[in-house]
Amino acid sequence: MAMPVLYYFNSRGRMESIQWLLAAAGVQFEENLVKTQEDMKKLIKNGSLMFQQVPMVEIDGMKLVQTRAILNYIAAKYNLYGKDIKERALIDIYSEGVADLNEIILHYPFLPPGDKDGSLTQIKEKSRNFPAFEKVLKSHGQDYLVGNRLSKADVEQMPLSLHTESIQASLLPSFLPSVRALKTRVSNLPTVKKFLQPGSQRKPFEDEKFVEELKKSFG
Repeated sequence: MAMPVLYYFNSRGRMESIQWLLAAAGVQFEENLVKTQEDMKKLIKNGSLMFQQVPMVEIDGMKLVQTRAILNYIAAKYNLYGKDIKERALIDIYSEGVADLNEIILHYPFLPPGDKDGSLTQIKEKSRNFPAFEKVLKSHGQDYLVGNRLSKADVEQMPLSLHTESIQASLLPSFLPSVRALKTRVSNLPTVKKFLQPGSQRKPFEDEKFVEELKKSFG
């Protein structure tokens, strides 16, 4: 069976959570990097992008777009989406619980310097959602958020918490032992551990130099 092919810029962005989920599922993937405006125009012209934007994932003969739709498909395909409709509802709730914060963090590296302080304030406010996950984990005392088994809700916590700490370590509350234990548990899964090693397909942190180079590529 052909490996999934991921179409995105040479950055983390909206593709990172997809890469994490595939890594957690132990699925190898190929990348077709969108490096220039011309690359993007070609994808649009050939009809690959329904809404004229990436990420896009080729999998099982389909060209999937829209990040959450892609994540849901991968989670369902690789048994990371709960055992029944009730568990799936919880997983969706927890995924949506971090969506607003994730959106702010995605834009943060690309903001003008004068706008970053305001964005940091927003991130700090939204980071207050993390104690909700601490409460969930403590309420059932299990290893994972739903059904005592790994799901996309657990995996989606990872890039979000790591990126939050990359921006400013103090933004992620330090008094969340269960959340931090979950982070360690997922990071130590063999397939995820491999993804975190130097030389993997994971993209570097989007520092100022990286952002400037990306902007130049897209003029």
